[in-house]
Amino acid sequence: MRALLQRVSEAAVRVDGAVIGQTGPGLMILICAMQGDTETEATKLAAKIAKLRIFTDDAGKMNLNVTQAGNAALVVSQFTLAADTKRGNRPGFSHAAPPADGERLYLAFADALRGHGLNVETGQFGADMKVSLINDGPVTIWLDTAE
Repeated sequence: MRALLQRVSEAAVRVDGAVIGQTGPGLMILICAMQGDTETEATKLAAKIAKLRIFTDDAGKMNLNVTQAGNAALVVSQFTLAADTKRGNRPGFSHAAPPADGERLYLAFADALRGHGLNVETGQFGADMKVSLINDGPVTIWLDTAE
């Protein structure tokens, strides 16, 4: 699985103009299931993200994880993280998991984060979503379970 984390002051996702998920301070997580991924990757990635110390402590150092900082997460499925741009000018997405697997693993990932005590809101799988956020820092981190 691939994830792009952004530490945010706030983030929201809209479908047809209506807010369907949002967070205040915390993480905006764009997530993509890849061909061959299983619940194991979803669970491991959620654990890694829940423990990642990217929030500042009282001394201004990045020493706190999202839970310790008292923050939440907005998780949005984004198959374009699977983009293959090695050939030509149009990205290919054949490395992304099929839609049924992608949705199942996206939901498993969100549930695994909840299992670590996070308040998690989500987007809508397969919808045309509009995402807005205020990046804090900015802090943006790329994670891939294949690496």
